[in-house]
Amino acid sequence: MWDSSVFLSTLTPKFYVALTGTSSLISGLILIFEWWYFRKYGTSFIEQVSINHISPWIGGGESTTETSTSSTPTTQNMPECKVWRNPLNLLRGAEYQRFYWATQKEPLTFYDMNLSAQDHQTFFTCEGDAGKAEYEIMQTAWRERNPVVRIKAAKTALEQNPDCAPAYILLAEEEATTILEAERILRTAMKVAEANYKKSQAVQHQGPVMEGVFRRDTNVLIYIKRRLAMCARKLGKLKEAVKMFRDLTKEIPPIMNVLNIHENLLEALLEMQAYADCQAVLAKYDDIALPKSATICYTAALLKARVVAEKFSPDIASKRGLTPAEMSAVEAIHRAVEFNPHVPKYLLEMKQLILPPEHILKRGDSEALAYAFFHLQHWKNVEGALNLLHCTWEGTFRMLPYPLERGHLFYPYPTCTECADRELLPAFHEVSVYPKKELPFFILFTAGLCSITALLALLTHQYPESMGIFASTTLNWFSMPFHFLKERLETIWPCNLLQHLSRI
Repeated sequence: MWDSSVFLSTLTPKFYVALTGTSSLISGLILIFEWWYFRKYGTSFIEQVSINHISPWIGGGESTTETSTSSTPTTQNMPECKVWRNPLNLLRGAEYQRFYWATQKEPLTFYDMNLSAQDHQTFFTCEGDAGKAEYEIMQTAWRERNPVVRIKAAKTALEQNPDCAPAYILLAEEEATTILEAERILRTAMKVAEANYKKSQAVQHQGPVMEGVFRRDTNVLIYIKRRLAMCARKLGKLKEAVKMFRDLTKEIPPIMNVLNIHENLLEALLEMQAYADCQAVLAKYDDIALPKSATICYTAALLKARVVAEKFSPDIASKRGLTPAEMSAVEAIHRAVEFNPHVPKYLLEMKQLILPPEHILKRGDSEALAYAFFHLQHWKNVEGALNLLHCTWEGTFRMLPYPLERGHLFYPYPTCTECADRELLPAFHEVSVYPKKELPFFILFTAGLCSITALLALLTHQYPESMGIFASTTLNWFSMPFHFLKERLETIWPCNLLQHLSRI
């Protein structure tokens, strides 16, 4: 009969050195292979084999794991981190300044305000302003850091020429402390801007300089109309605001590509709960040829979620499966989350909102803030929409290939968003970063096994006698249950049966 004590007594320290060294080598090779497979496909090879092949044999459920190997990584070039003007940016005097008075915290960074100054200089000045004192004053006023100096310069420009529309814009943006006051100044500015527009329109073909003046006057007029529509939206005059936004979307000057007024229109229509009109706007702007935005993607998801969210139950859905309408809503949420993964934490109030910046980085934390700040209430107005979002949004990351930045439906996620968002957002805000895929359990387990066996190999090599005694003691301890079982069987079963079992 085989006796474990006899076998253990014949083992030498060299055997233990060879055993631990071989185990360390094998576990190291497994670790390297697992890491390579994870880097390429985003999942553990051992985990995939156990789920897809072993689990069905032992009665496991259907495999619902989505592997990244079925997703073809996008080969599009990664775009640069371009900063866009926030279509829903607030008024500095009536909103940002009031926040500062209440908290003593600066809501805007100098980088953000400097970008706004560059925008104002680009759209509200031109070569034809040379020699005009009021416009030369305004050219320097936009660059001033001190708001008091900017306001004083605007008033000086109006003293030089009461028809200087850009000066009214600055006063409405920064001196007015209420929305009503800002609206009043903007109405005065629009009268002046319309008069200037008609004058420059009549002479726009008299040379490049006059064309520049006409383009500047067009930009000023459109900007004022947009701001007036936003004031009407803030004051609750929704029908008036929607009409003004619709009229503006029909304009075609270059400034329209920067203002993205269709996003203002979508937000106002959602406030009116005019969901059919929202769908019509999305049908026009949610096109692959146009730059996507969080507003477009999440509004499309909200409209699809609205159809099924009220009666959606994760428990029931897990048992019977998703209906086609529910599947469409979930896919829309996955699409939106892939575009900007930072939004759900704000919508689900897992992270605190702050005032949005004047510029945003698409797919970044700044865009997520700007969207959630204005659209959180719209999600709350749809019964069950936030619950559906809560149940499904994290599933997006299981669908993406690894690295996550490769993307699935959109171009790869830019790696520079964190740095740009830190420039756009105030220091007291904790910037959200793109979530990273966690290492599978089997990679961590293999790494631990490799480390332990390597340590045992080193100790066995240095102290062979001591490690041999330790190994023999450990194996004897594990063999004790077998000796106990053998003694119990000898008292019950015949001796010849035990001999037969021992031979087996």
